Amino acid sequence: MPPPAVVVFAPSPLLTVTIEDRAGQADIHVHPGGQGIWQARMITTLGVPVVLCVSLGGETGEVLEHLIPEEGVELHSVPVGARNGGYVHDRRADEREPVAEAPGAPLDRHEQDALYEVALREGITHGTALLAGPNSDQVIPHALYQRLATDLAANGCRVAADLAGKRLDAVLAGNPFVLKVSHEELLADGRTDSDEPAALVAAMRDLRADGAGTVIVSRAAEPALALVEDDVVEIHVPPLQPAETRGAGDSMTAGVVASLTKGVPVREALCIGAACGALNVVRRGLGTGGEESIRTLAERVELVAWKE
Repeated sequence: MPPPAVVVFAPSPLLTVTIEDRAGQADIHVHPGGQGIWQARMITTLGVPVVLCVSLGGETGEVLEHLIPEEGVELHSVPVGARNGGYVHDRRADEREPVAEAPGAPLDRHEQDALYEVALREGITHGTALLAGPNSDQVIPHALYQRLATDLAANGCRVAADLAGKRLDAVLAGNPFVLKVSHEELLADGRTDSDEPAALVAAMRDLRADGAGTVIVSRAAEPALALVEDDVVEIHVPPLQPAETRGAGDSMTAGVVASLTKGVPVREALCIGAACGALNVVRRGLGTGGEESIRTLAERVELVAWKE
């Protein structure tokens, strides 16, 4: 029997071009990117198959259609007239310098319906779906997330999400078994008025009351918080020097969902997810890392009971 797969809903992937320094010469890298791609990459690292549901259009979409299968995923793409977004970043200095950035174009009604249909079919088929956000608020309406999350859940598919704003509100209709959000997003959404742990925990309990299962709140350099059943824990990761701070939360979510899909207990899954995020930070490729290194770091992650 084949291992269970995770369906990753990535509405509009990005074409990423990064310029690195290699012995004083420009070294150009071209990859697929965006939240869903980075999460899919980490899930496959942990040995869980990924079914990736995306829309592809324009010249950037044509390139992505060739690049994405190299990530080791099963690609289900909807051809659209809207072009995919992309960016060119120069990373030859210590900081990432944007050279050019283009958001993905909006999908029309028929394209939205086709993407929804593919994600619904694959989610019902495989039983677990991770809903990632688009790279631009204009790509698809937040109402599509509510419809998709609700319909997946009603047909026996477990929904996980790493979203914020109206998309977070929408996906709660599907009672996500894992919901990850950052403390900055909770503040921006008005779900809390403080970044103090007690205020964040109160917001997490509100999310639970609204339908979420395990709730994870990342806090930048501070230990993440997780609401597991009725307990709140702080997630302490081993100290590491960062090379790239972006993408740690995406990798963490991917690690947790992949582990739970394999039947790992939730607290162990949190440790593995935290290790995925920590390893992501010390590497320059988003959503990357080796499974053996993740296992090693996971053994050093500590879950500490939060005290009010």
